[in-house]
Amino acid sequence: MAEDPLWPRASSWLQPAGSERAELGLFGVLASETSISATGANATPAEIRVALARYSTFSHSQNQDLRQLSFLDFGDSETPDSKDGEERTKALANKVSNQTDLSIALGGDNSISYAVMLGVFGEDLSSAGLITLDAHHDLRDGISNGSPVRRLIEAGLPGSSVVQIGINDFSNSPEYAKRAKDYGVHVIPRSALRNRSVESVFSEALEFLGNKKLHVDIDMDVCDRSVVPACPAAAPGGISADELRQFAFEIGKAKQVKSVDITEIDAMADSADGRTVRLGALTVLELASGFFSR
Repeated sequence: MAEDPLWPRASSWLQPAGSERAELGLFGVLASETSISATGANATPAEIRVALARYSTFSHSQNQDLRQLSFLDFGDSETPDSKDGEERTKALANKVSNQTDLSIALGGDNSISYAVMLGVFGEDLSSAGLITLDAHHDLRDGISNGSPVRRLIEAGLPGSSVVQIGINDFSNSPEYAKRAKDYGVHVIPRSALRNRSVESVFSEALEFLGNKKLHVDIDMDVCDRSVVPACPAAAPGGISADELRQFAFEIGKAKQVKSVDITEIDAMADSADGRTVRLGALTVLELASGFFSR
């Protein structure tokens, strides 16, 4: 790609982490081995970092140059798919959260939400809140990318402190829908988003959770399959790429949000134009733009 000193690439804004504090921190969690669907999601954090070079640091709509924010890269949790691996992920998530105001974890499959949120909140998990943008409840038994919400609840997160946005038809079961209801999870289904603005939906989630500090899980399979072909469980009829970007902006803007994960992109299965990975990179930038607006 040609270089232009008057068109700064977002990839050049991201700097290796040292001991200094920063507004934003990025790290990868290369999880893939417990995924219900075979996935190469462990390759995705590196691909999203590369894709940042396709975009600038300037938000025209917000009149923001993101270079005014400090953004550090803390590297990756490279072997997270085991008990010891989850402990390493928790330690990295804790480090990033303590050194930055908003930490962004790149998956990897959705199993990472468990270790990332535990690492960020630790003993404060019971007073924290969780918002998921996901087509699925992720309340399955066992350890997989289909179980992180159940595991967090069993670790001490109150089910009544969970809001799930984007739960899609024919992507769950009556048993797991009942489990969500029994836990006290607040569900805003995909169908409810058709006639409401992103801002109103996210405001409902924030109001439900009150003043709790929050982790947000962005499972990219909440999107329509046409815009995320690299998400194995995405279905036709999910939200649009533009809606996802709006959600990411609102997430970044919310002062309650301490940490975010972006999951379920299999970079090895993306379309020839790399649209899913590119959307992942834009999600990072929208989070940063929202943070800039706090």
